[in-house]
Amino acid sequence: MPLHPEIARILADLPAPPPGPLDPAAMRAGEQAQVPPLEERLPLHDVRDTIAATPAGEVPVRIYTPTDTDTGGLVVYFHGGAFFLGSLDTHDHVARHLAKSTGCTVISVGYRRAPEAQFPAGLDDCYGAVRWAAEHGDELGWDGKILAVAGDSSGANFVAAVTGLAHDDGFDRITHQVLYYPSLDLDFDEDRYPSMRENAVGYGLETAGLKPFNAFYLDSGADPADPRVSPIKREDLSGLPAALIVTAEFDPMRDEGERYARRLEEAGVPVTLRRYAGANHGFVQNFSWIPEYAQVFDETAAFLQGSRHE
Repeated sequence: MPLHPEIARILADLPAPPPGPLDPAAMRAGEQAQVPPLEERLPLHDVRDTIAATPAGEVPVRIYTPTDTDTGGLVVYFHGGAFFLGSLDTHDHVARHLAKSTGCTVISVGYRRAPEAQFPAGLDDCYGAVRWAAEHGDELGWDGKILAVAGDSSGANFVAAVTGLAHDDGFDRITHQVLYYPSLDLDFDEDRYPSMRENAVGYGLETAGLKPFNAFYLDSGADPADPRVSPIKREDLSGLPAALIVTAEFDPMRDEGERYARRLEEAGVPVTLRRYAGANHGFVQNFSWIPEYAQVFDETAAFLQGSRHE
């Protein structure tokens, strides 16, 4: 199907990006200006900010408790933004909808970003926050069953990297991984995946923009050949948690997400792969107000509940 008409309309009205190199501070300020006021956000039983004390240091987290139920599952969420954009605020609505739909407590992680932080600071923060959540399960109302990690775009890159680190460390508490349109291969050769050329222009995120947008992360010491940076390059994917991988039809990175899903399946990992027709990269963050794309949260809930670990 063609690009969803509402997405196409909005993309057509977007102004051209300013000339010159990317300015992280200006781009972050622009994102922050779009964050809706608190009174316009989805209400939940409780939302609070705290600090997770981890081996990597003190990591800001925002905890979303959907109901007054005493115990339930946990979802640790990593926001997207090409490793230098995004924040607890810009993805607050995603975390709220995840909590509401899944019934799980969501811990959103305010990890360190490039270019200020050198690799692997952000990844260490994310992994440390997952370990912290498991260690503080009683305080968080965890029932000891579901402990999922979820993320969108570069946040999904951290999801895949964290599950690999956890497996290698023998940390087996993670039960599920949820990857929304993941960025899994930071070698941006346009010929590596057909979608890099098929969806190169006109769908918001463009193939030519991948290198400059990810340059802050790569210049911070992240090597695209390292499986912690490009998780699709991990040789052995066996033993990783069950995965929900969501891709978008008109995303340059669509095919790497779907190839990763096939590789997980070949390694014996249970995988649910869902391609959203008419959608572009970023639709969970930007277009989940469109009813057919809001279904992604219900699908995430069904995935977590359908493979519940007893």
